Amino acid sequence: MAREASVPPRWVVGIDLGTTNCVLAAADTRAESPTITVMAIPQVVAPKQVEAQELLPSFLYLAGEEEIGALDLPWARGRDLAVGVLARSRGADVPGRLVSSAKSWLCNAAADRRAPILPWGTEEGARRVSPVAATATYLAHLRDAWNAAHAGDEHGGLEAQDVFLTVPASFDAAARELTVEAARDAGFERVTLLEEPQAACYAWIDTRGDAWRQDLHPGDLVLVCDVGGGTTDFSLIAAEDEHGALALRRVAVGDHILLGGDNMDLALAYHLRSALAASGTTLDAWQTRALVHAARGAKEKLLAAEAPAAAPVAILGRTRRVIGGAVETELGRTDAERLLVDGFFPVLAADAHPRRDRRTGLTEMGLPYAADARLTAHLAEFLARHRDAGTPTAVLFNGGVMAADALRRRLLEVLRGWCSPELRELSGIDPDRAVARGAAYHGLARRGRGIRIRGGAARAYYIGIETAMPAVPGMPPPLKAICLVPQGTEEGSELELPGPEFGLVVGEAAEFRMLGSSSREEDRLGTVLEVWGEEVQELAPLVTTLEWSDHDGTLVPVRLRVHLTEIGTLELWCVARDGRRWKLEFGVRQEAGVR
Repeated sequence: MAREASVPPRWVVGIDLGTTNCVLAAADTRAESPTITVMAIPQVVAPKQVEAQELLPSFLYLAGEEEIGALDLPWARGRDLAVGVLARSRGADVPGRLVSSAKSWLCNAAADRRAPILPWGTEEGARRVSPVAATATYLAHLRDAWNAAHAGDEHGGLEAQDVFLTVPASFDAAARELTVEAARDAGFERVTLLEEPQAACYAWIDTRGDAWRQDLHPGDLVLVCDVGGGTTDFSLIAAEDEHGALALRRVAVGDHILLGGDNMDLALAYHLRSALAASGTTLDAWQTRALVHAARGAKEKLLAAEAPAAAPVAILGRTRRVIGGAVETELGRTDAERLLVDGFFPVLAADAHPRRDRRTGLTEMGLPYAADARLTAHLAEFLARHRDAGTPTAVLFNGGVMAADALRRRLLEVLRGWCSPELRELSGIDPDRAVARGAAYHGLARRGRGIRIRGGAARAYYIGIETAMPAVPGMPPPLKAICLVPQGTEEGSELELPGPEFGLVVGEAAEFRMLGSSSREEDRLGTVLEVWGEEVQELAPLVTTLEWSDHDGTLVPVRLRVHLTEIGTLELWCVARDGRRWKLEFGVRQEAGVR
C-alpha cells in the first residue's frame, strides 16, 4: 500500500549488521509508550529444519546442487544458499563454500568490494560473491523474515520503514557508502547509518531508563570498548551540562582495527594444529580453515558462564592417516583463557603502543589485520592520542567478545591501573543484542522520544592539493592537505572552502587524493597542513576523468563545496565561475559524477 510522503513510517527498526551475527530490533511508533523488541529470525538450522532465533549468524553458505531443496524457507523454495546457523555449521565442514567476514571486506580499500571475491582463497572456478552482495543477502534475509511476519501490514514491508543500520565508528566514507549500497540492493528505501559504540550507549540508556542521569554526571567521560567478531572500536562519550540538563557528546573515535573474535579463533586453531602435529596428524590448508570455524564453536562454549573444563573439536579428515574419517581433539578451558586473556589482553603500561614490525616486501592479498594482537596496546594508544578529552571515569563494554567474564575482568583491571581504581563499569546491556536495540532507540530519539548523543563526523577529512612549484628532476611536487570537513561536523552540513580558487584538471585522467584523521580535533575548515605524521592517513585515491567537451587537459579555476550527507558519506563539488559543477565521491565510485 502506498504511503504518503508526509506520514512517517510506523516502525523504527535497528539492524546490527555484525561480523559474527545480525540482529533486528524494532519499536512501533504508533504505541503510546513504544517498547523495543528483538525479532526472532527464521533460518535454516539443519537440512529441512527451520527455527526462529534472535541471532542470525553473518555467514553465507553457497550450496551445491545436491543440497537444493534442503535449504528452503517459509518464503522461498529451491534455494541454493543459506544464511545463519546452518551456514556457519556447514561451512566448518566445507570452508570453500563459506562466506564470512564480509563486513571486514567492505572496509578493505585494497580489494574490489563489488567483485565476486568471497570466499577468499577458493579454487579457480568456484562459486563466489562480492562483499557488497553478501551484505545485501543478509539484509534481504532480514527483510523477508520481517515481511513474512508482518504480511498484510498496511504500513508496508521492512523496506518502507525507518531503518537504522549500524557500522563501526571507524568506517570511512567508502565503507559507509558501500553499506548503504548493499541496503539499497536489498530494497531498503529509508536507511540511516549509526555508529555501533553510540548504539551500545543508547541501549544502556534505554535499559537504565531515567536512572542513567544518576549514573553519570557532568564531567564524566565514558569509554565505549566494542570488540566484535572482526573489528575493535573505541569511542569516548562525554557527559556535559547543557543549560542545566545532562547531555552526551561523542568526542573521539579510534581508527579502524581489524582485531576481534576472528583473530581469537585463528589463535586457538593454530594452537590446536600444533598439538595435532605433535601427535603425528598434519593438517592441510583446507583442514586448517575448517579448524578455525570449529575453534569458534569451542571458544564460545569455554568462555560462557559455567563453562566446561574442555570442549570437543572435530573436522573432516583428508590426510592419509584419516581418509574418509574425522580428526578429533579437544580444547581445554585453561588453555583457551591463557591464549585469549594473556595473548589479547596482557597487562601493559599506559604508554604502550602496538608493535609495527617491518613487513615482508611481498605478502598475500587478504584482509589487513592488525599487526599486533594485543588489544590493550591499541587501547593505550587510543587513550594517549585523545588525552586532551580527559581520563575515562566509566567504561561500557560491548560486542560478542566482551560477553566473556574473563576478558571483561582483565580489561577492567588494566583500565583501573591506567585511569583510576574508581573507574566504573556501566553494566546491564546484552552485548549480542545491544547494538540493534540501541539503533532502534536512536530511531525513537529522532522522533523526539529519547535523548540523542551529539557528535557529527567521527574524523576530519582533507583534500590533497599539489603545490605550484618549478619542476625538479626526480622530485614530485609537494602535497598539501587542506581540511574540508572538521571533526564533529554534523551530518547534512554543506560547507564551502574559504580562500583562493584551485585549478581543476578536466578532460584527462587525474588522481584525486583524500586524507583523514581521527585525532586532529583542532583543525578547522580550510586548515592547511604542510607536513603531517601518522595522525593523518591517506585514503584510497580516486583516479578519474572529469569530462568537458573540447577542453581536454584544461585547468579550470574552481571553488570547493562539501556535502556531508545524512548517512555520513562525503560529496565534494568543484564549482567553476560559470556555475558548471563536477562531483567527486572519494574511494567509492570508479567514475566521478559530473553535473
